Amino acid sequence: MKTDNLQKLRADRVWLTEDACDLDDFRALAEKTTSLADYPNAAAVEKNVLIYDSRNVRAVIADPEGKRALLAEICEAFAEGPGVVVFTGAYEDTGVIDRTSKIFDDIITEQHRTSTGGGDHFAKAGANDRIWNSLEKHCLADPDNFAEYYANPIVALASQAWLGPSYQMTAQVNRVNPGGAAQSAHRDYHLGFQSSQVIEQFPVHVHRLSPVLTLQGAVAHCDMPLESGPTLFLPNSQTYVPGYLALKRQEFRDYFEKNHVQLPLKKGDVVFFNPALFHAAGTNRSADIKRVANLLQVSSAFGRAMETVDRQRMSATLFPALKRLSDTLSKAEIANAVAACAEGYSFPTNLDRDPPVGGLAPKTQAQLMHEALAAGWSDEMFAEALAKQAEKKLS
Repeated sequence: MKTDNLQKLRADRVWLTEDACDLDDFRALAEKTTSLADYPNAAAVEKNVLIYDSRNVRAVIADPEGKRALLAEICEAFAEGPGVVVFTGAYEDTGVIDRTSKIFDDIITEQHRTSTGGGDHFAKAGANDRIWNSLEKHCLADPDNFAEYYANPIVALASQAWLGPSYQMTAQVNRVNPGGAAQSAHRDYHLGFQSSQVIEQFPVHVHRLSPVLTLQGAVAHCDMPLESGPTLFLPNSQTYVPGYLALKRQEFRDYFEKNHVQLPLKKGDVVFFNPALFHAAGTNRSADIKRVANLLQVSSAFGRAMETVDRQRMSATLFPALKRLSDTLSKAEIANAVAACAEGYSFPTNLDRDPPVGGLAPKTQAQLMHEALAAGWSDEMFAEALAKQAEKKLS
C-alpha cells in the first residue's frame, strides 16, 4: 500500500469531520430495539427507554451481589443500550421535593427581582427560568433539606454505575414555563458545547472519552404530562461516535425531530442518560404547568465539573445538618449526601504541603467530613480543619 494512502486512512480514522457524517450509518445504530430480556432488573421498556421501579431497585441493592449486578446492567444500558433510563418513584417522600421546589422558587423570584440568572445553552434567552449552580445555593439555603434530597440512593446508584466512586455532583434548575419553546437537539458537556471547528481538532479517542466523563440526570419536581414538554430523547444515538459533529448537520436534526421519543414523568421520578445521547427539552404546550426539573450533571473524579462550586463553604454548612439527621438518615444516605457536597478527589494539590499520608493520595474533603462525623467533632473544629486543608492545596 502506498504511503500516502496509508496516511490518509490513518488520518480519516483519527480525525472525524462533519462532512464525513453519514445518516445511513447513524440509522443502523439508532434504530435498534431495546429488549427487556437483556435487562432483568428493569420493569418495562417504553418507546425503547428502560423503566426501573425504584422500589425493586432498593430491594436489589440491599444485597451486595445484587447491587454489583445492577450497576453493571445500568452501565451497559448507558453505554451500548438505549442510553437513557427512567427510575419511577425515585423519591418515595415527595415532600422532600416540594420543600426543595420552594427553595428554587424563592431563588427564581429573587433572580427576577434583581434581573440576574437565567440563560440556556440550547434555547432562546428568556424562554426558561434557569438556576445555575443550584447545588451550592440549595445547600446554603437549607442544608437539612439538601441532605435529605441528595441522600437519595437512586441518584447515587446511577452516578456510581457510570462514573464509579468519587464522582462530583453539580446541578442546575430548568423551569420551562407555559409557552416555553423546545431546545435544539444536542449532546452535552464536554464536546457537546463546542463548535464543529473545535470538535474536529480532537482525535477520535477524545470523542469516545467525552461521554464517560459525565452523566446527565433530571429530577422531576412536578408531574410532567406530554403537553408540558418533558425531555425529547433519541435512544441509541449515543453509540454513533461522530455524533458531536453530526448534530451540526440539518439531516441529523431533521431525523431527530421525526424520530425522538418522549415519556411523561411523575413528581419524584428521575431520569439519567448518557451525555452523548441526542436530546432536547420539549416545548411546554400546557396552559398552567411550570415544568421544573433539577438537572444533575455528575462528573467523573478524573474530569472537572462545569461549574465552580465552593465545596468548603458547603461542607461547613452541611456538617451540622448531617449531625442533626444522624438518627433519620442511614449511614449510606449520609454518605450519598456527603458525596454530593464535598470534593471526593485529592488532586490538584500542593504536594509539598499536602503529601500523601498512609497511601498514594492526600485525604479528600469528603474523607475529612466522614472522619469528623465519626469522631463527633464540633462545627468549629470541622470548619477550622476544612480551612487548613484548603490552605494546604494552595501554591
